[in-house]
Amino acid sequence: MCYEKIPTKNLSHENWLRLRKTGLGGSDIGAICGVNKYNSPVKIYQDKTTDIINEVNTETTRIGHDLEDYCARRFTEETGLKVRKSNYMYRSKEHPFMIADVDRLVIGEDAGLECKTTNILNASEWKNGQIPVSYVMQCYHYMYCTGRKTWYIACVILGKEFVYRKLTWDDEIINNIISIESDFWNNYVSKRVMPNPDGSKSSERIIQSMFPVAQSNTTVKLMGFDEQLTKRDSIITEIFELEQEKKRIEQEIQLFMKDIESAENDSYKIKWSNVETVRLDTQKLRKELPDVFEKYSKKTTSRRFQIKPI
Repeated sequence: MCYEKIPTKNLSHENWLRLRKTGLGGSDIGAICGVNKYNSPVKIYQDKTTDIINEVNTETTRIGHDLEDYCARRFTEETGLKVRKSNYMYRSKEHPFMIADVDRLVIGEDAGLECKTTNILNASEWKNGQIPVSYVMQCYHYMYCTGRKTWYIACVILGKEFVYRKLTWDDEIINNIISIESDFWNNYVSKRVMPNPDGSKSSERIIQSMFPVAQSNTTVKLMGFDEQLTKRDSIITEIFELEQEKKRIEQEIQLFMKDIESAENDSYKIKWSNVETVRLDTQKLRKELPDVFEKYSKKTTSRRFQIKPI
């Protein structure tokens, strides 16, 4: 057997979350490779190297969790394949930092099932047999950790359809995943060396949480960033030019539409709708009702990052 099975059925939720910190799970590999739009290598690093339990508790995750059983039932209806829960965490014996919490195992077949839920805005990611790249990597990670040769992935696209795909063992893909995870765990997590940020919102939130308040009236000599700052200036110029070109296209369409609210062709639907906005006039409120303004004002501290030429 190439793995050990750790019982999870009677684990408290907190202890289960702590157990997940002891290795890299299937949802981590996409973030490490930079193909998960909701996560980043910096975020994974922080999760594995601190005692902080960062439980994602949004409406989206709640829906995904609640609909997991429904997704599994729909898979059985579509395929005739019965599935069951595992109640174990799988840990590779050869690479103990590789762990897996799987949604379902397929009864009578050397296979597992990953259940997903998404909204209609992401439906294009599943068109024509496609699977989001981070999910593909997740399934191959599970194959390696469990030793199973096939993995199904099913997705409920809310308000649209149910789809499922089948992936089979691929030595090249799995060896690449092992290499990537080994490098991340041994050279970053184990050595407590934070990976370079990747420009994602996730990395930005982590860095801001690490250094939330600046020490007033302090400065440091900036060294080693000349080339990067020059590149940044060039990027700003390119962004400005591209944004201007984008606006020019939009303005031409607006002139075509005039006072019509919507327009569409075979590929696009455009809306130019009326929007009513109500804003609080804080300056007037402070002037005319200073006591009320003071009572309901809330002071917060954050850091503003600016780069200006000298």
